[in-house]
Amino acid sequence: MNGYLLVTLEPPAPIEEEFNDWYDFEHIPERAGLPGFITAKRFTCVDGWPRYLAIYDLRSIGVLEEAPYRALSGDGFSPWSKRVLNRVRGQYRASGDQIYPGTALTGEFCRMLLIRFGNVPESSESKIVERARSRFEGQPGIKQVRVVRNSEAKGAEYLVLVESVLPLPPTSLDVEAFGDMSPFINMINEYSPYWVRGHLPGVFAGTK
Repeated sequence: MNGYLLVTLEPPAPIEEEFNDWYDFEHIPERAGLPGFITAKRFTCVDGWPRYLAIYDLRSIGVLEEAPYRALSGDGFSPWSKRVLNRVRGQYRASGDQIYPGTALTGEFCRMLLIRFGNVPESSESKIVERARSRFEGQPGIKQVRVVRNSEAKGAEYLVLVESVLPLPPTSLDVEAFGDMSPFINMINEYSPYWVRGHLPGVFAGTK
């Protein structure tokens, strides 16, 4: 079973350019190079809040307890990391196990739906998986459905991640499909892949 780490952040407008530089040139490359980090990808929120999302697929959740990761976290954050992170809003961090399908990795897609369930009765874990599969799998454009458990939350919390190669229709946000699990939904965000900023050859002169 793979682990994962997911983080949302919203920079104030005056530091958004620095925020993206920090993520693009320090934070993502730093994490991507750690043992046990399989993927490291960023996304932009097109419907919802906060604006930016990062997802890391891990060999296992235990990677976050290993020395290489711990050396670059908490007191090990760089001065640039500390300066940026002290000013951002909307900080939400989730990590844990991928309970369905178990070993899938974040893929290539044009849209991703993130649905968060909070304070879920632990006996209802299978219901969330079953209803996420029933609602999305086999629908046009849907490439992959994953369900992950957030081990950092105080109560039982689950995230459903739906990847699509087509724009998601408004009906994707119909939470009634989750039946008696729908009252536990406390976030629905839609994302597109983040593109690293840069100059187009032959269009912009000079360097950054």
